[in-house]
Amino acid sequence: MTAAGITAAGISVEYPGGKTVLDRLDLTVPAGSFHALLGPSGCGKSTLLNCMAGFVRPSTGHVSFNGARITGPSRERGVVFQRDVLFPWATVSGNIRFALRAAKVPRAQRRDRIAELLDAVELPAEVATKLPHELSGGMRQRVGIARALANSPQVLLMDEPFGALDALTRMQMQDLAINLWEKTSTTIVFVTHDVDEAIRIASSIVIMGSGGTIVDQLDNPLPRPRPADRVAEFSGYAQLRRRLHARLRPDPGPITEPTGDHT
Repeated sequence: MTAAGITAAGISVEYPGGKTVLDRLDLTVPAGSFHALLGPSGCGKSTLLNCMAGFVRPSTGHVSFNGARITGPSRERGVVFQRDVLFPWATVSGNIRFALRAAKVPRAQRRDRIAELLDAVELPAEVATKLPHELSGGMRQRVGIARALANSPQVLLMDEPFGALDALTRMQMQDLAINLWEKTSTTIVFVTHDVDEAIRIASSIVIMGSGGTIVDQLDNPLPRPRPADRVAEFSGYAQLRRRLHARLRPDPGPITEPTGDHT
């Protein structure tokens, strides 16, 4: 997979009735970065992601991928949704094979490719014959990620994919996302409303506020790896967390940076 960047230039999205979801928003996601879109429910995070995916056309402005305007969905941009969208009647292998057929992978290569994808998302080979209802929530999401990876996308767009999982499974899935990013250098844009999740996984955090605007954007200075049980001990963690929470307030006002070393 080859990394690629996405640029949103002055995009606005208005729904029927005049409701503005995104308001003249500008954002650049460099190739190979891991961007988190952080903000409360209803602030436009998913709409922005859908514009990047090509599911939603901006009312004004445009979104570009590798310099070309996005006018619709593309196999170059894989999408992982909040809840798995697996075909319930098909096995894990059948779900992934559907994506491989769409990507025009030759029939003779599909069996090996399915095995590679299951390995990439850390699922055992025997899962291939299971139906979705036989799997845990975390395993279903792993299959969903495997299916998104079947097209060898240059960008992976993830819309709160771990929000419905229990805390332990969520940490395991965060590890998976980080490992995939580190191994493939694929550009990842990850929607979340969880400050701690954004801090743990992202290389850059975009904070969105009400009205579909960007309130702040900052690079994540914490070193990697960031073990779930130790990230709160990192120097700078508490200061970063306070800044993010402050910017998520309805009227954050100007930022006043604390002085001294905070851990």
